[in-house]
Amino acid sequence: MKKPAAVIMLILGILITLPGLAALAGGALASAVGTIQGDGYLTSGTSRFSVSSFALTSPRADAIGEDVPGRLPFDVGTLRLRVESVAPEKPVFIGIGPQSDVEQYLAGEHHSELLNIRQRPFRAEYRDVPGGTPASPPAGQRIWTASASGTGQQELTWNIAPGAWEVVVMNADASAGVDVQAQAGFRSDLIRPAATGMLVGGIIALLLGVPLIIFGAAGLGRHAVPAPAGPTGGPGTPGIPSGGPVAASPGQPSTTGVRTPPGYPARLTGALDPAISRWMWLVKWFLAIPHIIVLFFLWFAFAITTIVAGFAILFTGRYPRALFEFNVGVLRWNWRVAFYAYAAVGTDVYPPFTLKRTDYPADFDVAYPQRLSRGLVLVKWWLLSIPHLLLVAVFTGTRETVWRQEGEVNVLGATYERVSGPSLLGLLVLIAAVILLFTGQYQRPLFDFILGINRWVYRVLAYTALMRDEYPPFRLDQGPSEPDWPEGAGPVGEAPVAGAP
Repeated sequence: MKKPAAVIMLILGILITLPGLAALAGGALASAVGTIQGDGYLTSGTSRFSVSSFALTSPRADAIGEDVPGRLPFDVGTLRLRVESVAPEKPVFIGIGPQSDVEQYLAGEHHSELLNIRQRPFRAEYRDVPGGTPASPPAGQRIWTASASGTGQQELTWNIAPGAWEVVVMNADASAGVDVQAQAGFRSDLIRPAATGMLVGGIIALLLGVPLIIFGAAGLGRHAVPAPAGPTGGPGTPGIPSGGPVAASPGQPSTTGVRTPPGYPARLTGALDPAISRWMWLVKWFLAIPHIIVLFFLWFAFAITTIVAGFAILFTGRYPRALFEFNVGVLRWNWRVAFYAYAAVGTDVYPPFTLKRTDYPADFDVAYPQRLSRGLVLVKWWLLSIPHLLLVAVFTGTRETVWRQEGEVNVLGATYERVSGPSLLGLLVLIAAVILLFTGQYQRPLFDFILGINRWVYRVLAYTALMRDEYPPFRLDQGPSEPDWPEGAGPVGEAPVAGAP
């Protein structure tokens, strides 16, 4: 397959599969919504709303369905609201009416408009509208399309209709200080038909898109395989570094004369640019945006091809070579961009748009395994990887701290403050970049440590992506090249996994 055809197939497959997965997820969610509630309603949690004004109103919204010609023969949607005063035996009022009539009733009165609700932690934001005292209790007004009033829990059910509407919660006697527990529910006769349509559409999209991704990735993977220079090897020959052949590692016999170096078979290198710019790291993240966009789609294809490769390993014990080379190419591309822009900022050379190995200062490669364990494919990407994934989370995970006002739990108007911190890797890169900005020197010990963290991360990536059965070592192999792999060496070679079936 020619490379342009493979690129076109990959792009089409991604563009078809992405909305297909979204439709499938939406259909599954809608199906769950249609069956999870015994009364047919999807309900929110009960939250507390407390304001000092005389009324609490829903957010202002544009008119809905103004062009609908009359009532439809099915339930487009039904809204159910339940409110109860926090104070025992205090009567509460809830009503819904035309927005213009509600605004006229509350004109000149002190009320609060709900603006936004956030969960985890709960936070409600509102706009305070100053004014006076209501002239009369709300229940006596004739503006309500649906309303409920009294002590205990009050329930309002309203069939959604065209127009602009507004919900109002007040004390029944129109006194100040609205403090209630509220819950919202929604149901519709359209949920289950919509769920069925999305599920069917999503399945069809996946049946069309996934094969296109696989064929396109396989085509690009074949183009990414390095071509041998001849029967005696040479620079660029798989398994033969530029300095000559490397002895096979213990327990890993060579095949067809190809030898593998000792150490872990996933190899990450990065050469620090001796003339690196003081300030260019400030804009590299912006310059890398085209790469980041492409990598978003490549990583999506990577996930699909890894799943397909997992089934292939389970049934055949082999990782399809073309898909293997494609996935290695995606990791290689990602590492070049990370080395340039955010995970090391070790060079000013712009990364190439290719999956192949190049003479770029940063490179990543994985030795292709002739055989892989069928049993390990079921557990190594999650169960066996847990210790490494926890450590990788320490290296690359962000930290977040949330403060909440004391004594205020799920109360409207509570004060929350959220602070996020950089990852350990990001912090080290930032420190190195700031030192570079002021001194013009990239501290080599810091660079070596940063490369060691990245090397650990990419070894775990290769393992969890099912590329090797060898368990990644728990160590930081620092420096620009692998400790047992000479700088400037060629790609690692093929080797079977010892003990594989």
